[in-house]
Amino acid sequence: MLRQRHVATVGRLLPELVSRIDWPAGRLNGERTTALRALLRTAVERSPWHRARLQGVEIGSFSDRDIAELPVMTKTDLMYNFDAIVTDARLCRPLCEDHLDGHPGDHLLGEFQVVASGGSSGQRGVYVYGWEAWAICYASIVRFQTRDWSGDPALATVPRVIAVVAASSPTHISAAFSKVFSSGAHARRLFPVSLPLVQIVAGLNELQPTVLMGYSSFLPRLAHEAQAGRLRIAPRRVVAMSEPLLPEARQAVFETWGAPVANGYAMSEGLCTGFCGDGIHLPDDLCLFEPIDAHGRPVPPGERSSRVLVTNLYNHTQPLIRFEVTDEVTLVDRSCPCGSSMRLIDDPQGRLDDTFVYENTLSVHPHLFRSALGNHPAILEYQVRQTPRGATISIVVVAPFDQRALRSKIAEGLEFLGLPEPHVAIDVVDSIPRQPSGKLKRFVPRQ
Repeated sequence: MLRQRHVATVGRLLPELVSRIDWPAGRLNGERTTALRALLRTAVERSPWHRARLQGVEIGSFSDRDIAELPVMTKTDLMYNFDAIVTDARLCRPLCEDHLDGHPGDHLLGEFQVVASGGSSGQRGVYVYGWEAWAICYASIVRFQTRDWSGDPALATVPRVIAVVAASSPTHISAAFSKVFSSGAHARRLFPVSLPLVQIVAGLNELQPTVLMGYSSFLPRLAHEAQAGRLRIAPRRVVAMSEPLLPEARQAVFETWGAPVANGYAMSEGLCTGFCGDGIHLPDDLCLFEPIDAHGRPVPPGERSSRVLVTNLYNHTQPLIRFEVTDEVTLVDRSCPCGSSMRLIDDPQGRLDDTFVYENTLSVHPHLFRSALGNHPAILEYQVRQTPRGATISIVVVAPFDQRALRSKIAEGLEFLGLPEPHVAIDVVDSIPRQPSGKLKRFVPRQ
């Protein structure tokens, strides 16, 4: 009954949220200012932790132009001060943690949703949403897809059957969405990524989804199954999610099904982008998004950030104000042919935590490994583990190849960057273990 009510709430909210996609920039700015002031009022009135940090802020005249005046909030801040941050006295960290352990995906106290994220650093974050905020979060995921589907005459008579290949535990936001919103106009069926591949393929063949969503690292495996004739589906849209979508993965998926491939950039903190066919749009009506460099300075369009600061404007149960996320993201300085004024970003390139730092303070970005491994036609999956003198690389292959040449190419790249006498080892494996969330951690820094 609660799930049906939540589906109905999404149905009520979705039309306006879809219409906002085409709002002019001035109207978006006005909505953002109103929402920001409302969030700050709630934070000051009902959160002791925020009240102390926001003392002296003139909320009545505050706008996003003033946001840099506010302090940055970290995941450590959130977890150590959880009870003083949430704005409902019934909530506390032990209650939310116990709920995640015992009843993940269910409604806490009949109205709240609790999800967790380990993040690339491994530090656990717990996020709690109020009833309407959880519905808004899901609606923000599907609104661009709704606009796309209704605006394409070729899809007018095609039912939207959504398959999600992702985490099985409802502690993760993607699985929690599937559990709560598994009925209604945007019904989803979840295929746990931890299932044997043959079972996932059989389930997809039976369902025949018209929308295929899955972890970015897993979609190439499904594309390989389709190319081999074992997976027989014809999705009209494909959405990569939860991990960086590498160019070679996008190309493999597009060549397999010929369907637009969206990069579903979203986070447990509540920022969920939309894909229009021409780019990735930020939800500028629902969140503030600040790309910054390693020193906390704003990063202009066209320059990749070291991290981003996110302010969730719609979730008043757990105010996240200038919340630090270690994603590397580049704003795009152009208008979109689709007509939306919401800003565009390039495909996110991963997280700062993936960078390998060696004892001589040399920093090596994952791109050095990606460029050699991701474009290799024989390699289906890979994981790079940092070692004191280089890296050990596990690979899943679809054909034999010259491993010596690959080792030499990567070692030469490391040496060129300044790592003396690098050592690179390659292990061919049948499969690579995934994290409890179901994601594949491609780059494992040395502890």
